[in-house]
Amino acid sequence: MDHKIAPGLFDIIPDDPKETWRCSHIWQWVEATIRAVTESYGFREVRTPILERTELFEKGTGKDTDIVKKEMYTFEDKGGRMLTMRPEGTPPILRAFIEKQMHSQLPVQKLYYIGPMFRYERPQAGRYRQHHQFGAEAIGNTAPEQEVELIDMLLAIYRHLGLQGLSVQINSLGGENCREAFHYALKKHLEPHLEELSEDSRRRFETNPLRILDSKDEADKAVVADAPTIVEFLDAESREHFEQVKAGLDRLGIEYTVNPLLVRGLDYYNKTVFEVQCGELGAQNSIAGGGRFDGLTKKLGGPDLPTCGFGSGLERVIQAVVKQGVAIPEKPTTQVFFIALGRGAYDQCFSWVHELRQQGIAAAMDFTGKKLGKVMQYANNIGAKKVIVVGDDEIEKGILNVKDMDSGEKQEIAIDQLMNHFKPSNPLTDLLGGLFGGIMGGEGGGLQGLMGMMQNLMNPPTTEDEEKQEPEQK
Repeated sequence: MDHKIAPGLFDIIPDDPKETWRCSHIWQWVEATIRAVTESYGFREVRTPILERTELFEKGTGKDTDIVKKEMYTFEDKGGRMLTMRPEGTPPILRAFIEKQMHSQLPVQKLYYIGPMFRYERPQAGRYRQHHQFGAEAIGNTAPEQEVELIDMLLAIYRHLGLQGLSVQINSLGGENCREAFHYALKKHLEPHLEELSEDSRRRFETNPLRILDSKDEADKAVVADAPTIVEFLDAESREHFEQVKAGLDRLGIEYTVNPLLVRGLDYYNKTVFEVQCGELGAQNSIAGGGRFDGLTKKLGGPDLPTCGFGSGLERVIQAVVKQGVAIPEKPTTQVFFIALGRGAYDQCFSWVHELRQQGIAAAMDFTGKKLGKVMQYANNIGAKKVIVVGDDEIEKGILNVKDMDSGEKQEIAIDQLMNHFKPSNPLTDLLGGLFGGIMGGEGGGLQGLMGMMQNLMNPPTTEDEEKQEPEQK
C-alpha cells in the first residue's frame, strides 16, 4: 500500500486484535469515566483549537524547553502567521481563560480538557507524535488544598478505571527567590562534572540546570545523586505551603513519596510539583504530572492569578489498563438483527429497524441478500444478541421467531408485540412495579398497604417509635 500512516501515529478502530488498547470502545469508556469523575469535582470542560500562535508556547511553555526547541510542529500560514499544533494543554487553556475574560465570571475557575497533542519526538511505547491528553487547571486559588484536590481527583479517575499499583511522588520547587540560590548551588556542584554529563544536560547547564535533575541518562543520574536539593533552599512561605500539601494528602489517606529530584519538564512550574507513576509501563512509567504555576496567567498577558493543574497521557493510561487485565466494559453490540427473505419482508424489516432505533434499540438488518448461512455468520461476528429471519410466512401468520445467539434458543412473539418486546426497561418503573407488586400481594397489601408505605417514606419512625415496635418484632 502506498498510503501508509506516518511514523509515530496510530489509528483507533473498533477491533484491533494486535493492539487491544487501540480499540475505540475502550477509549470511549475511559473518556466517559474521566468526564464523569472530573465533573463530580466541579471541573467544567474547555475545548481549544489544535492550532495556536507559536508565541503562545514560546512564552508559556518556555523557549528553552525541549518541547519548544525540538518537538513542535510549526509552520507559517498563508497570512504570514506562525502557527503551532498544540504540544501541550495548559497554555491554550490559559489563553482561552484570558481572552474570554473568564475571571470576571467566577473568582475561581476549574477547567478540564481532553484532546490530541502533537510533538515531534522518537516514537516509543507510550510516546507518540500525536498523543492524547486529559488535564485540568484550577485558576484563582492559592490554597495548598487545591493541589491535594487535583491529586485526589487523578487517583479517583484511575481507581474508577480499575488501575492498581500506582505511586505518587511530590516535591516543591519553591518561589523565584529560593530557586536563584538553589541554581547557584546546583551549578557549583555540576561544574566539575560537565564532561561527564550528556549533551542535553550540558546545554541545560546554561539554560535551565533544574532539568538536569530530571534526566533519564544514567551518567547524569550518577552526577546528581549527591547534588544539593531544592528542599534545602525553600523559604518559609514555600516550606509552609509544601507542609500543608503533605498534611492534606495525609488527611485523605493518600500515600506519597517526597522526591527531591522531581522537577517536571516545563519552565513555568513553581512550588508544588507531582507525578503519578505506574510500574507496568517500564521506563515511560509516568501517567500524569502537574503542579503549581503561579504567575503564568500574568506572563501570558492576563491577570496575575494563582494557578495549578496537571496533564495525563491517555495512551499510557489505557496501556496500563490493558496490561493489568482490568475488566473492560463490553463493546456496544447490535441487540436485534433482521434477515429478510423476499421484497415484502425486506421493506417491512427496514421499517421495523427504523422504529426500534427511535426507541433507542441498537437494531440492524442485512442489505446484501446473501445466502442465509453467510448472513447468520455475519450477525454472529458483529455480536448480535438476537436474530429474526422474516419471510412471507411469518408476515402472513403474524408470528416471528426470535433466536438468542448465545443460547441458540428460539422464542415466538406476535408481530404487533415486536416494539414492546425490545422496548428498553425504565429503571424507575421497574422499581415501583416491584414495590407495588409486593405490597398488593403481601400481608397488609392493597390500598392500605400502599398508603402505609407512603406514610412511612414521608414520616420515618423516630428512635422512640422504633423502640416501641422492637418487642413486637421480636
